[in-house]
Amino acid sequence: MVRLIYQGGPFRYDKDGSVFGNRERILPAKNRGYYREYTVRTPGERSRGARRIVCGGFIPTTPDACYYTDDHYASFRRIAQ
Repeated sequence: MVRLIYQGGPFRYDKDGSVFGNRERILPAKNRGYYREYTVRTPGERSRGARRIVCGGFIPTTPDACYYTDDHYASFRRIAQ
């Protein structure tokens, strides 16, 4: 999935690449539009599921940092780049 983010897609879901508001305030505070979210497919799940990658940066194909959540934004782990 991270490779697709750097390539600019194509993404499976329409919501992929949409602005992530960071309403949970778990990620570092940034201006609106800084974070974008992407779906990580969950085997056996028909919907988008709970797994996401959220990347920060104003150029989507060159993010400053990316984070993984498997619990729908309750916690995040930074992805080493």
